[in-house]
Amino acid sequence: MLAIEDLHVWYGSSHVIQGLSLTVPAGGAVALLGRNGAGKTTTLRAIMGLVARRGGRVRLDGRGLESLPPHRIARAGIAYVPESRGIFPSLSVLENLTVAARGTGWSLERVFETFPSLTERRDHGGGALSGGEQQMLAIARALMTNARLLILDEPTEGLAPLVVGEIETLLAGLKETGLGILLVEQNLAFATALADTVHVLGKGRIRWRGDGTELAGVPEITRDWLGV
Repeated sequence: MLAIEDLHVWYGSSHVIQGLSLTVPAGGAVALLGRNGAGKTTTLRAIMGLVARRGGRVRLDGRGLESLPPHRIARAGIAYVPESRGIFPSLSVLENLTVAARGTGWSLERVFETFPSLTERRDHGGGALSGGEQQMLAIARALMTNARLLILDEPTEGLAPLVVGEIETLLAGLKETGLGILLVEQNLAFATALADTVHVLGKGRIRWRGDGTELAGVPEITRDWLGV
C-alpha cells in the first residue's frame, strides 16, 4: 500500500533522514522505533508533505505523492494522528468528528459504537477530555476521513496502562478490517505486539528490520539504538 524508497530529508545543513526505505501492506502494521532525535517524527511528516523531501519516492497504491501538498496527500487516503493529537479544544467531540468526515464506511454511528467513551462525552469540548479520551478522539477523527492508511506518532505517550491496552486492542481490530498502520512508538512492548514488521531507526538510517518478536534477541540493536 505505502512504499517509501530512498527518502532523504534535510533541516538546513543537517541530513536528518538518509536514504530510508520501508513498505506498509494493506492490513499490515509497521512500527518505526528509535531513540529521541532518530528521525521518526520527521519521517512521518515527510510522508505527509509537512517537511520538504530532498530525494526519494513516496507512493500510495502506486501513486506518487512527492509533488502533492499535505491536504492532497490526506485526500489520497492517508490519515495522520500527530504526537500532539491535534484535536480542536474549543469544539465538542461531535464537532471534532464531523469536521473531518469524508467518504463512506466510518460514520458517526460506527465511531460511537467503536468508542463508547466518546459517546458519553459527545457534547463536551475537546479540551475538557482526559488524555486517553483525547487520544481516542484523535484516532476516531482520523478514521472519519475513511483513509486506507493510518499513521500514528506516539499514540500511547503519557497514558495509563489500561488505556494503552484499549488502544492496542482497537488498533489490532482495525488491522483486521484491512486498514494499514504505520506506527512510531517508544513503548517497545506495545509496538512489537501490534506490528508485523519493526524498523529501528538511528541517526537517520534504518539500523535493523524484522519481526518484532526477534528484536529482543538482538541486544546490540536494542542497547545501541533503543537504549534498552
